[in-house]
Amino acid sequence: MSTQDRSDDRIALLQGTLDLLILKTLLPGPVHGQGGARRIQRQSEEVFFVDHGSLYLALQRLEDKKWISAKWGLSENNRKARFYSLTAKGREQLVEKTSEWRRLARAMAMILDAPLED
Repeated sequence: MSTQDRSDDRIALLQGTLDLLILKTLLPGPVHGQGGARRIQRQSEEVFFVDHGSLYLALQRLEDKKWISAKWGLSENNRKARFYSLTAKGREQLVEKTSEWRRLARAMAMILDAPLED
């Protein structure tokens, strides 16, 4: 599959969805921004692609809400990077937002899988 074909198969992320994915990505431990974006892309089997602009706006928004915290460190290629961690408040939000998303997905599935009415 060419790069063009793959980009056509990607799905744009809504703001709340991106926030949830970032929180989930940080659950195992601290990660720098691009590492988190790559993890989302990899775990979604290349369906989700998080562009830099959206990623860093979301990280700043989550940090402002105190759902994540950030510290400077060195990345795997020895470059200075901010590493983001989930806070206790962020863990609570992850549970709440995951529940909301599952409820939404269940409702969508009920509608999409329902037999057609006359």
